[in-house]
Amino acid sequence: MKSFLFVLIFSVTIGANLLAQPFNDKQRFRVMSYNVENFFDSQRDSVVKPTEFSPVGIRRWTYSRYLAKRNNIAKVIAALGGWTPPALVALCEIENQQILENLTLHSPLRNLHYRIIHFESPDPRGIDVALLYQPKLFKPLHEEPLRIRFPDSPHHHTRDILYVTGTTQGNDTLHIFVNHFPSRYGGELESENSRLFVASILRHKTDSLFNANPQSNIIILGDFNDYPDNRSIAYVLNALPETCSIRPHQLYNLFYTTHTTKKTGSYKHDGEWGVLDQIIVSSHLLQDTSGIHTTVSSGKVFAPLFLLENETKGFGEKPFRTYIGMKYHGGFSDHLPVFVDFQDGNHNTPL
Repeated sequence: MKSFLFVLIFSVTIGANLLAQPFNDKQRFRVMSYNVENFFDSQRDSVVKPTEFSPVGIRRWTYSRYLAKRNNIAKVIAALGGWTPPALVALCEIENQQILENLTLHSPLRNLHYRIIHFESPDPRGIDVALLYQPKLFKPLHEEPLRIRFPDSPHHHTRDILYVTGTTQGNDTLHIFVNHFPSRYGGELESENSRLFVASILRHKTDSLFNANPQSNIIILGDFNDYPDNRSIAYVLNALPETCSIRPHQLYNLFYTTHTTKKTGSYKHDGEWGVLDQIIVSSHLLQDTSGIHTTVSSGKVFAPLFLLENETKGFGEKPFRTYIGMKYHGGFSDHLPVFVDFQDGNHNTPL
């Protein structure tokens, strides 16, 4: 309990001046996405898990390092929430259900009572996506993994898209898609077709929702391994910049402007910030006449000082990561979290 109170007080202290909130805590329905960088347990009990993530592997992934990683993730989630925990937490690069249970039940997060939605995926690296949710703020109605099957490469596997439907306290239905698109390993252009295909699967699903209900409340989030102006996001998924006029049946990327300004981002490559981690919403969520809604300026990168370190070359800061190559560095992740605040209709969330 003492450790949780320390994290909570710490988070409120940094959050008071760091996070500009469009809604007060009693109205807020905060959604966050975080690529936690290879959150594996330290046991060699997985057929899929890379052998380097074990105490005898090249990374020397010991139990003490695992616990430090677990508590770091808990610290980030608590800090991003402040007094009111994030309602939904999308996680990328987690190994299995066991570490999620350990995170929610045995870390400082245990007092926040998060529930877990997770499915094992066929990803060759053994990493999945997951969704944590506050049961007082969100009630799941349906959950399923959208399996990705590449037609020209039947043996090419990647992470599933996690699809969850549920209702808020204001009785609004949300359609949540948690993504971790195929990586750029082997080259951006060489790997692009995989991301284009996954984006087409996602777009087909959202089109079906729009056809069934033009006012569908859709939230798409995760690590896309592409930027908001890349083809998979801007053309296939057709997520428009948040500055465009709001039209029915349309998706809007709340991090497009953040990416184009280059002043901050969720990921830093060759000394330049970019936004691989994004939150995309349907047009109905940008109308303040609807129940749950947000604003076009609500997309934020969470970048407190404890998640950053100084650049070794050049100026500025970069994410304080867990590993640099195969060398243990002891930080949090090579990505920064992103989040969006919604107002849950006229409902006031109890503290």
